[in-house]
Amino acid sequence: MYNILIADDEKDIRTALRIYLSDGLYNILEAENGLEAVAIAERETIHLAILDIMMPEMDGIAAMGKMREKHNFPILILSAKGEDADKVLGLNLGADDYITKPFNPLEVQARVRSQLRRYTNLGGMEKPKTRLTVGNIELDDEKKTVFVDGQPVSLTPMEYNILKLLMESPGRVYSSAQIYSSIWNEAAFGSESTVAVHIRHLREKIEINPSEPRYLKVVWGQGYKMEN
Repeated sequence: MYNILIADDEKDIRTALRIYLSDGLYNILEAENGLEAVAIAERETIHLAILDIMMPEMDGIAAMGKMREKHNFPILILSAKGEDADKVLGLNLGADDYITKPFNPLEVQARVRSQLRRYTNLGGMEKPKTRLTVGNIELDDEKKTVFVDGQPVSLTPMEYNILKLLMESPGRVYSSAQIYSSIWNEAAFGSESTVAVHIRHLREKIEINPSEPRYLKVVWGQGYKMEN
């Protein structure tokens, strides 16, 4: 799953882009200004960013400059019609493409797919691993199999997807809302109990002692993580 950062001070724009890109391939991270976007890029693994040019605190051009100091993921800039000078400036300073407001959903999807495909094929990023290992848990995403201590484990699709998400980033804490929105592709209202039930069932299948888990840990008040 690819992490896409959307930075725009208009909530409606962020919501629209999140809806257009909610097809199960992307995990959406949102920022209201450039400073927040730069901070997210520092603490998360970002595969593509969409930055509005006009934002408070730090505009999209400045935020892109900060990101380019350390990162080479694709950056698309958002601009209103008539802001041709800003588009040219953004492209000259390191943007990979631009999206003009108001935007067409199909165009947004196509541009994001194109940039991610180019980024992946040119070796700018590692391709998602098909085999994941945490401790004695092995997940093969091509065969959709899970083994614990060498023994096959039967998981439901939701349990499998939750496990895969957590195994992709060992040590990273995911909130219930992040897990729910990533796996169910829906707004995470009232998600805590749903996620908790699946986590409990998952522990019963992968842990020797589910009440004292070795791998799938809860971080109180924050969420869940996988540990080696």
